Amino acid sequence: MNSFSYVRPDEIDVAIDDLSVHHAAKFIAGGTNLLDLMKENVERPARLVDINRLPLQTIDDTAEGGLRLGALVTNADTAYNEQVEKRYPLLSQAILAGASPQLRNMATNGGNLFQRTRCYYFYDTDMPCNKRKPGSGCGAINGYNRIHAILGTSDSCIATHPSDMCVALRALDAVVHVSGRLGERTIPMADFHRLPGNTPQYDNTVQPGELVTAIELPAKGFADHYAYLKLRDRASYAFALVSVAVGLDINNDGTITEARIALGGVAHKPWRRPESEEQLVGQSASKEVFQLVADSIIDGAKGYGHNTFKVELARRAIVRALMQASKLEKIS
Repeated sequence: MNSFSYVRPDEIDVAIDDLSVHHAAKFIAGGTNLLDLMKENVERPARLVDINRLPLQTIDDTAEGGLRLGALVTNADTAYNEQVEKRYPLLSQAILAGASPQLRNMATNGGNLFQRTRCYYFYDTDMPCNKRKPGSGCGAINGYNRIHAILGTSDSCIATHPSDMCVALRALDAVVHVSGRLGERTIPMADFHRLPGNTPQYDNTVQPGELVTAIELPAKGFADHYAYLKLRDRASYAFALVSVAVGLDINNDGTITEARIALGGVAHKPWRRPESEEQLVGQSASKEVFQLVADSIIDGAKGYGHNTFKVELARRAIVRALMQASKLEKIS
């Protein structure tokens, strides 16, 4: 780990100014990902700006009937918040499926958005990785790629985004609030993370010097019909091979009026195809209908050898999650 300077500002503007004027500075909150990267010399910040004293640690109602989650609220406090559990159980369930209790007690909502890929080649500085060193190549494409992406990939990168929370936020159409020297702006979750393309070193659309201040949940939380299904190698403390977040609106006659389906573990960002979701509108819940929608969502999926099994795994996971959300199958 390289040497670095450290500051702990009390005001948002001061924190933003400090990051903006110092070369190779990084914000740090829980540090559950950044410190790992520093230990492996993947990240080498010259300065850490500790933001834990900033006033971003509350969960509040919004005027539109939603919830505003402070960026510094921990994952654990978010998952167990009474309003989140009641109104957005999909989000609570997704957060509790991630990491371990100890990590959830430290990790923050804002930091969760910025998790970097857990690709073996990204973490190994002796191996080629376009995310770590642009132009060096992607060791995973022809290497051991069991955990890697099958959708939205490029010749430059087949890494996946590892967050569980972000998959639920994508399904809920959450909005991220950021603040920078040019003022405040909002970024829909659909636009927050990027596909790799030719610039896989950029994980998201946050600009240099900007700080995430909150995540806003819309009023609709799909509290009656939802499911978060995470398939992984062990029951806890493991990243998803495939995960699926589902939210449904279903009429009393059994007709689906709205559907949200987001996938994790399969792409460089939480994966959604709204045009596929539209195929469910007006339909009655059934396994046969769900299978057709699953085929549509993973259309174009490509395996790279070790991870080819994910194509069929994702298809089956989508169907099962839809069955659970529609209550045609009990959640086990």
